[in-house]
Amino acid sequence: MRFSVRKLAFLAVLTSIALIIFIIEAQVPLPLPVPGAKLGIANAVTLFALFVEPRGQGFPGLPGPEIKRPPASDALIMLICRILLGALFTGRAVTFVFSIAGGLLAFAAQAVMRMFVTNKQIWVCGAAGAVFHNIGQICAAMAITGTVAIAAYLPVLVVIGIVTGVITGLTAQFAITRALRNSHPK
Repeated sequence: MRFSVRKLAFLAVLTSIALIIFIIEAQVPLPLPVPGAKLGIANAVTLFALFVEPRGQGFPGLPGPEIKRPPASDALIMLICRILLGALFTGRAVTFVFSIAGGLLAFAAQAVMRMFVTNKQIWVCGAAGAVFHNIGQICAAMAITGTVAIAAYLPVLVVIGIVTGVITGLTAQFAITRALRNSHPK
């Protein structure tokens, strides 16, 4: 797999942004009665990378119907790097297991969905990704503990995931729209 210097720098910056957001979120839990629930704004950066790639001399352009979308593998590499570094920097090995299980399942769902959504429906990918992320985490928890009783926690996580996923998706959608507006001055 070959990367141009521009694409490598673009993915490195996005990975750094996602990692910083992830570390901050790990330190500041949401005031919810549900343990482990968080907004997942770092996933907005993954969505951004999934829908945008560097082009020409300006800021990355949003793919339209006439332009092919960037390869999903670029965003996947960024996601895996963020998860590895996040577990390393937070010092929580168990974070890696839950993040990789949820992250890969969420990414698979979002990569498939991006073929069907318009540029104004990226928030739908955020919601779907959050739900699949929760499913992946529950599966990891069941594998680690050896009990299926943890699955009873899934409906609560799905509801929270839909809400936080919409917020994450809207964040990515807003960032993409804003980047486009700034890259094409009127």
